[in-house]
Amino acid sequence: MATRDPHSKKSASNSSLASRLLITLLCLASLCLCFSLFRKDADSPPLTAYSTVLDKTNGSCNYSNGRWIYDPKVRSLPRYDHTCKEIFKGWNCIASKKSNAIDILKWRWKPHQCDLPMFDPLRFLNDFRDINIGFIGDSLNRNMFVALFCNLKRVSGEVKKWRPVGADRGFTFLEYNMTIAYHRTNLLARYGRWSASNSSGMLESLGLKEVYRVDADLPEGTWAEAPSFHDILIFNTGHWWWAPSKFDPVKSPMLFFENGLPVIPPIPPDVGLDIVLRHMLSYVEKKARPNAVLFFRTQSPRHFEGGDWDQGGSCSRSQPLLPQEVEKIFSIESNGTNVETRLVNKHLHKALDSSRFQLLDVTHISEFRADAHPSTAGGKKHDDCMHWCLPGLTDTWNDLFVAHLNTIRVRN
Repeated sequence: MATRDPHSKKSASNSSLASRLLITLLCLASLCLCFSLFRKDADSPPLTAYSTVLDKTNGSCNYSNGRWIYDPKVRSLPRYDHTCKEIFKGWNCIASKKSNAIDILKWRWKPHQCDLPMFDPLRFLNDFRDINIGFIGDSLNRNMFVALFCNLKRVSGEVKKWRPVGADRGFTFLEYNMTIAYHRTNLLARYGRWSASNSSGMLESLGLKEVYRVDADLPEGTWAEAPSFHDILIFNTGHWWWAPSKFDPVKSPMLFFENGLPVIPPIPPDVGLDIVLRHMLSYVEKKARPNAVLFFRTQSPRHFEGGDWDQGGSCSRSQPLLPQEVEKIFSIESNGTNVETRLVNKHLHKALDSSRFQLLDVTHISEFRADAHPSTAGGKKHDDCMHWCLPGLTDTWNDLFVAHLNTIRVRN
């Protein structure tokens, strides 16, 4: 009969105890790791993803659907120096010491289905030699134009400053013979004040003393020749159409004209926007160069909370909005202070549906970024919750712009 080792039971017991201790230690280590990953740092936001809904479009990448990811190691240095002279003082959040000016740059947009490449200024200059690029629209298009210029200026210092075909600002990068220009226009169509004294009784018959005459079928002179000069055009309009502080619906409303005659009875601004878009898109398509690439940028969202800009509204957030906060602020059903964003886009989508224009959709990715405006650092009497800090969000708009350009080049 085999004899049992008297120490074997004790050894087995010790071995079992050691195994349990090892498992316990491993569990504790895992818990510590989990807590460390989700710990909120007091000095900076957590590594967070603010997500949109996944939308598959025929297997191709939809850059507008994705999430904002915060990573302190990403873009720890700005893409370009804040001393770039084209940066409007009110947008220079680093120079004005906005508290989260550097953190703004550490948020990266990640589409669900692909990666969005960061803009490479040197490659862009090489790929688009001998090309003219025109930004046509309000000050938000200037925001985007300045971001592009400062990126390019960082790698190519030999620049000629000039104002081609009515542009407000323009630069040619001489080594590459690339010109970029900004043409300021608020409504795209020509407009100006019109008073009863020079209306031959027309305004009096409508019960009006002063209006803004908007010639819906005539482009504003600042950009009328731009389509025949530029090879790539980026248009926008929108902010001025829902601006009672600029076009008072009672004291100085818009009065639309076609073929030199007033549209009677007078129509509201949203109907006028449809007419202007129809005429302006047609005008551009007729005047544009044969192989021109035409973009229309969607509406840039404002983030006023607690009232509009002239009612004490502010934008003091230091992190992007959560998806449910985005819907609360921007849904048309809520009819809040910032409702213009999606209202304008409805008109744009309708007008662009059967046109040659490519839609440059920056709206939804920007709706999250309530943290990225100059706010009180804008140097105004009120918070600037409309424009964007530079460097900042409009650099991501240019990432999107170049990604779409490269997609078009591949197709062709």
